[in-house]
Amino acid sequence: MNLEKIINALNNPTRRNIVSWLRDRSNFPPALPEHADLEGVCVAYIQEKAGLSQSTISNYMGLLKDAGLVNSERHGQWTFYSRNESAIQAFISAVEKELI
Repeated sequence: MNLEKIINALNNPTRRNIVSWLRDRSNFPPALPEHADLEGVCVAYIQEKAGLSQSTISNYMGLLKDAGLVNSERHGQWTFYSRNESAIQAFISAVEKELI
């Protein structure tokens, strides 16, 4: 785990919001019927909720993925993101150890 990479990824309120929003699928519109059985949220829904351009959201999601905070799964033209709960918990534990 690279604490600096994770801290950098979270050093933006929108990226922190995205990680928080992904905690609960109901923060987004319902999945299309053909995607109902998939984990995660379509990047288009994340973009819509954040109100930012596709390129900005793609960059943000790349940073979050590179830091290990989210997982991505590609289905055709769609990319779905979900939280990497184990990495988030490991990060919280590591920060606790450093600061306490």
